[in-house]
Amino acid sequence: MATLLLLLALIFEIAFTVYSIVTKETHKKLKSWIRIGILAVFVILTLSQIIEWSFRWVMLAAFLFILALKSAVSLIRKKTPHYKTSSVVWKSTFILFALVFTAAPAIVFPQHKAPKVTGDYAVSTATYTYVDKKRIEEFTDTGANRFVNVEFWYPENADGSYPLLVFSHGASGIKTSNASTYNELASHGYVVASIDHPYHSFYTSSEDGTKTMINSDYNLEVSNANKEGVYSKEETYGLIQKWMKQRTDDMNFVIDTILAKTKTDNDFVYQHIDTDKIGVFGHSMGGAASVWLGRERDDIRAVVNIDAPFFSDLVYKKEIDDYVAKSEAFSTPLLNIYSDDVWNQLDSNSTYVANKLDNEQFNDAFTVHFKGAKHLSLTDLPLFSPILANILQGGKADIDKYYSIETENKLILQFFDYELKGIGQFTPEKTY
Repeated sequence: MATLLLLLALIFEIAFTVYSIVTKETHKKLKSWIRIGILAVFVILTLSQIIEWSFRWVMLAAFLFILALKSAVSLIRKKTPHYKTSSVVWKSTFILFALVFTAAPAIVFPQHKAPKVTGDYAVSTATYTYVDKKRIEEFTDTGANRFVNVEFWYPENADGSYPLLVFSHGASGIKTSNASTYNELASHGYVVASIDHPYHSFYTSSEDGTKTMINSDYNLEVSNANKEGVYSKEETYGLIQKWMKQRTDDMNFVIDTILAKTKTDNDFVYQHIDTDKIGVFGHSMGGAASVWLGRERDDIRAVVNIDAPFFSDLVYKKEIDDYVAKSEAFSTPLLNIYSDDVWNQLDSNSTYVANKLDNEQFNDAFTVHFKGAKHLSLTDLPLFSPILANILQGGKADIDKYYSIETENKLILQFFDYELKGIGQFTPEKTY
């Protein structure tokens, strides 16, 4: 929609400029009426919900309003400016650049249909900020306690108790990275708590409105760790331990806080959690942290790992300067969902050495491969911003973005239904 509107506007401006130059007239009156008409059409499209009003349209709407207002004033004054080619060209050039600039948010973040939500429950959300009084924030020197922002997706007007699922985002993601998954799960009777890991997330907003951006040093560490020759394998292993401690400490704190609140807090969300049925899942670094918790906590009954290495099972051997897999069986039910980006690394002796399909410590794990998918295909980003997704993951994925996320959501729901609710059988295909 945004691209089409921008294209039409650009064609009009260029055509009208050429027309003015050929006829050597400004045609000010006609142009003014057309610009007023364009604003009217934009308003009609918005009111009819063909254009879904959101942040993406604010700048363009403001610019169209300014143009229409200026045109209305020009019509009232009835002043016909003297034609001058250079003036017509410069004004047109400015309008063209302004249109592209103000339409950019709607192009980068286009309107898109939401993935299917198939459950019977309507879904509500709630956001809270938890402060960990046992930890001092390591990313600042203020001496403040570590805080974590958590958003819940849960069945609206629920009358029962439902399993708790805790999600952890990727290295520089945000807590809403897989919002379509949370909606699908909540619609089927789950309480989903998604965590923003401050300074690991691209940005997070606390209950009091405070915004916290990603830490530049951490972001550089992650970037350099994905490049050859920047860090030694021993240095990379040390970074992994640091990152995982931050992540798992956050997740443990959130789960423990929620469990405590189910006993003391009358908030609707907490009173509908079945504390005997807890699952964790995450994408990328969040998936690695989820598997780690599956080893640490006895109350975790199911884990979904989305495109992540088993950092919990990675051991660095100094004598061979390489990684090996831990020799300890993983007993928590586990579903692995891999894109091509990870699947193609499973046979290498990299940080994915523990993920190898022949690793006997994970004999009971379910593993599926989304052929043609890239790393971010397993999040909502390709829907929310295809341009950003393609830039961040180095190109467009071959898999259909709706097929990818809706199939992923279906598999995660079926897995948790089977492991936490005892519903049906879970027999996924190996490749999708």
